Amino acid sequence: MRKLIAIVNVIAWSGFWAFGYLALSADVSNTRQMITAAILAALGAALGLWAYFRLIRINEDTGYARRPNRADRSHLDIEVNGEEA
Repeated sequence: MRKLIAIVNVIAWSGFWAFGYLALSADVSNTRQMITAAILAALGAALGLWAYFRLIRINEDTGYARRPNRADRSHLDIEVNGEEA
């Protein structure tokens, strides 16, 4: 499954860059081509971001990547409950 998501990630970002270039370099008088390319670029970016974040989560769950540092929020429980350690 990881390889499939990685392939989707690469293809999606390739589509984003290719269609994004087409949208930016299209003739201004041809708005249909420009809008179609922009929509396809946006879909490529959305799919690429989804696949990228999915790969990050998979790598953190399997232990391949380190989880990000999180703040110790135990002091909030003490303040809310009115208890001291």
